[in-house]
Amino acid sequence: MSSILLHSASALALSCLTAMPALAQDASPLTDIITVSGQQLDAERLDRLDPATLPPSGPDAAALIARLPGATVVGNGVLSSQVQYRGLSGGRINLRIDGQNFASGGPNLMDPPLHYAPIALIERIEVDRSVSPVRSGPGLAGGVNAVFKQVGFGETDQWQTRYDLTLAGRTAGDSSSVGGVVGMANDQFRIQLLGSSESGDDINWPGGTIGGSAHERLVYGAGLGFRTGVHEFSLDLRRQETGATGNPPFAMDIRYFDTDFARVGYRGDWDGVSVTAHLAFADVAHAMNNYDLRPAPMMAAMYRESLATAQTVSGGGDAVFAALGGSLRLGFDGEQAEHDLAITNPNNANFVLNSLSDITMERTGAFAEWTGAVAGWESELGLRADRHRAEAGPASVGSAVPAMPGMLVMAFNATDRRLDDTTLDAVARLWRPVNDSTTLRLTFARKTRAPGYVERFAWLPTEASGGLADGNTYVGNADLAPETAWIAEAGLDWSSATAYARPTLFYRSVDDFIQGVPYDATPGVIDTPVEMVSAMNGDPTPLRFANTDARLYGLDLDFGVGLSAAWHLDGTASWVRGERRDIDDNLYRTAPPSLRLGLTREAAAWSATLETLAVARQDRVSAANSEAETPGYVLVNLYGSWTLREGVSLAAGVENLFDHSYRQHLAGYNRNAGSDVGLGERLPGTGRSLGLRLTLRG
Repeated sequence: MSSILLHSASALALSCLTAMPALAQDASPLTDIITVSGQQLDAERLDRLDPATLPPSGPDAAALIARLPGATVVGNGVLSSQVQYRGLSGGRINLRIDGQNFASGGPNLMDPPLHYAPIALIERIEVDRSVSPVRSGPGLAGGVNAVFKQVGFGETDQWQTRYDLTLAGRTAGDSSSVGGVVGMANDQFRIQLLGSSESGDDINWPGGTIGGSAHERLVYGAGLGFRTGVHEFSLDLRRQETGATGNPPFAMDIRYFDTDFARVGYRGDWDGVSVTAHLAFADVAHAMNNYDLRPAPMMAAMYRESLATAQTVSGGGDAVFAALGGSLRLGFDGEQAEHDLAITNPNNANFVLNSLSDITMERTGAFAEWTGAVAGWESELGLRADRHRAEAGPASVGSAVPAMPGMLVMAFNATDRRLDDTTLDAVARLWRPVNDSTTLRLTFARKTRAPGYVERFAWLPTEASGGLADGNTYVGNADLAPETAWIAEAGLDWSSATAYARPTLFYRSVDDFIQGVPYDATPGVIDTPVEMVSAMNGDPTPLRFANTDARLYGLDLDFGVGLSAAWHLDGTASWVRGERRDIDDNLYRTAPPSLRLGLTREAAAWSATLETLAVARQDRVSAANSEAETPGYVLVNLYGSWTLREGVSLAAGVENLFDHSYRQHLAGYNRNAGSDVGLGERLPGTGRSLGLRLTLRG
């Protein structure tokens, strides 16, 4: 499928994108590509690539995606942010890192997939517009794939050395990073080493310092490839070591994530049939505690450290061949993830709660996808079916744990802990060039998501919620049904010699939408063991995950106009409404409307951009979840870049130029007492920050 690239001018409005939408008549305008490195990509996938400016920013790759129309960031910590796309986030977005799916190591999603994508290692981020195609797996929202830099094959049998390195610094938290890829290649072999190292102290905001917001991350790995004729084989190995990293909206901070990745791949041509296959493995070991990066509890009995592991084996393959006047792709994929979580007190070896023990989550799927012309429309039509199996082992507690959690253990162990579901997805993505300047887009889909292991098996009321970071305690529900979204979208891509616009209207009706609801019909009345345990932990009104019904609809677009040969104005606008259909209420945690505008001056060797981001007040909040409103705000940013010589570029930028104090609606609430942010207050945005980045390529 061909891809569409955004204008480099949106360095102001989308400062990470690299080209204006060039809508070729035979292109599929269904994928946005954020190019981080500015390297040339496969011309068959892109209509045009113009090297662009990436403003220097923090280590959070989610912040890049948040510049796209319809997207925003859920700020849970400098290395723990998630993406919300058209009102959906977390497991509802099909996120991959270098094409690999894997399970998070933490039950509170302290390591969402983009935690494993340092910006210095990313070549590009591919974002499926509207919905993810069936070949990419299930998921209610669009898909995201962060593709790492790679040393490609050469053109001759002569070995060549190649490198792509980035050095960056930022005054917010006095952070710094260095990373990239180096290697050698000829027309048959390629070999590479990659790595990055990042660190930063606590982040400043206009009111002081956000306590416990420091970070450490180290990544290193190697890759090789072999090509013979029309067959290509690859092997990639990578290890990530996240050190002491703060998570102020959570009850604990990261002590470590030690994660290993391995992936082998094949692609080739068999008499006109294109075949791909892959097998991958990920192993996450995680520890978090409540005393290293925040004031320790006053009593030794309140010290907590949670130890979690997750191992994922995934694989799949497909074959693409000509059929029915177009191209037919048939494939299969699957994954198995195993999880364990133990909550301990380092001061008491007998205090342990094996709260999520021997969890196994399996998915096996098959799909068919046809691309071709139907009644004058270019189309991508897909079907997939997935079989899901979830199973939990018996829970247990140590002898120092109070009696009431022991009662919950016995009740949980007496339940049927093996669950099975089947989901069916169907996607029709259509586009039709009307003339040389306009392409119409339509999408109709049925998309699904199976419940996660915390949503199903969390018997102990804790704040583990898949990253909501809202201070509530949650318990799971074994009777949850998979979510099913019915989707309709319409849009157009228009461009002329001096302007472009890409508006999209969308509507999603979600049956069995999973959300936290009051544990029983008498919230605040502590009359069940779950409520008693939750009250002991400071929350007398626990929530349970339940199937509800929801709808999400809205409009987003990006646009731009050339004012002269050297000046252009670009922007994005996003608006989404989330509503419950089963009761009269708003959907919990939906981003407010926003508008990003920027003015860019371009010259032969440099460019400068003045950017304004306006975010509206969010007063359409969930009463059922006691969600607080947030005021609107306006930020001003300034960026510039210079090409010093071929292969060497320098970028500089100032975020929040006027040091404005603001709160993002999707940010979590502070739980760190050693901070200039009050306990229970919504975390503030970063204050004025200067960033620099040097890029070396050859």
